[in-house]
Amino acid sequence: MSEVTWEITSLSELGTFSRGKSKHRPRNDIKLFEGGTYPLVQTGDVKAANLYITKNDSYYNDFGLKQSKLWPAGTLCITIAANIAETAILSYPMCFPDSIVGFNANPEKSSELFVYYFFEYIKKEIQKSASGSIQDNINIDYLSKMRIKVPEKDYQDKIVEVLSSIDKKILLNNQINQELEGMAKTLYDYWFVQFDFPDQNGKPYKSSGGKMVYNPELKREIPEGWGVETLRDFESKIITGKTPSRANSDNFGGKIPFITIGDIRGNTFIYSTSESLTDLGASVQQNKYLPEGSLCVSCIATVGEIGFTTEWSHTNQQINSIVFEDENHRYYLYFALKNYFENAKASAKTGNTFANMNKEDFSGIRIILPSKEIKNNFHEISEPYFAQIKCLQGQNQELTQFRDWLLPMLMNRQVII
Repeated sequence: MSEVTWEITSLSELGTFSRGKSKHRPRNDIKLFEGGTYPLVQTGDVKAANLYITKNDSYYNDFGLKQSKLWPAGTLCITIAANIAETAILSYPMCFPDSIVGFNANPEKSSELFVYYFFEYIKKEIQKSASGSIQDNINIDYLSKMRIKVPEKDYQDKIVEVLSSIDKKILLNNQINQELEGMAKTLYDYWFVQFDFPDQNGKPYKSSGGKMVYNPELKREIPEGWGVETLRDFESKIITGKTPSRANSDNFGGKIPFITIGDIRGNTFIYSTSESLTDLGASVQQNKYLPEGSLCVSCIATVGEIGFTTEWSHTNQQINSIVFEDENHRYYLYFALKNYFENAKASAKTGNTFANMNKEDFSGIRIILPSKEIKNNFHEISEPYFAQIKCLQGQNQELTQFRDWLLPMLMNRQVII
């Protein structure tokens, strides 16, 4: 095998950079979004993505588009504010704000995928060195002048092929999980939104003329015999997280997961966290421990992110968590709360935000109480779907760890392909 040549070059020689646009203020002005159809990606979406950005929550209308720009699919997004040096590739045309820079490669010299993996390789180094002063320098000029050592294009493509094969498997598992959760969600909607659960004859209850009774709390009809309860009536053990003192560095860096909102986003099951606690850090707040299978819900800042713990964990104070005494509530409440927050976001008067919730507000959320038989049947049907989702997410965690080990080995030429 002939030796591969690596040469030092600037990123600007590999492609072109263009900064995102969001001229209008305030950024969450409802005039930008009403009736919107043009996808808008934010820095948080870039951070949450796994290689490709496949979903977004916000959409500009024509007025919003005029003060921004639509970038083509395949554009590499690089965050330069808030979440610095996070990267992901657009899977369809999207707008993005000036806190993101777009990169489009010269196909003869490189590819968006190779530059993506390069940033994954150096991201922690950039983030560690980032401070209030350096953030102002992470802009197009900073990126364009960045000097890197790269191999010839053919070898870049080989590196991309190896790493992207792992990412493709992760993406496939994510797609399967979306379908599995979608199947369970369809059943939830059919039974608890449309009220067409099986009646005593196995026929759809409401469609077959099942008796409906008006409920003044919900201001709608629900099946006869059903009721309404608060979340605390369903499950009395609701825990608001807490952050141990950061003044004592010995509280952090151990083996106990410390869940923050970013760890929940996009994860039905929470397998990894950006921070962890030591035994000391956890011991000062023993009453905040969450067992495996607890349901974490973000209630401050980004409200409505929901996910299950996979081991004994702690959370910060932005998260309220349900510790289940009745296992049959687990997946029903998961979808009931998802439904609640989706409806709340849809009715919010500005942008995609609505009021923060304290523990009292969260515990007081009112939820339809089905018959015990129907609720238990739903859990029994849903459990295999969620078991498979958990299995595939665990597999993704192992694949991610292997990819993250292999990436620097390829980039610093300890592994040759």
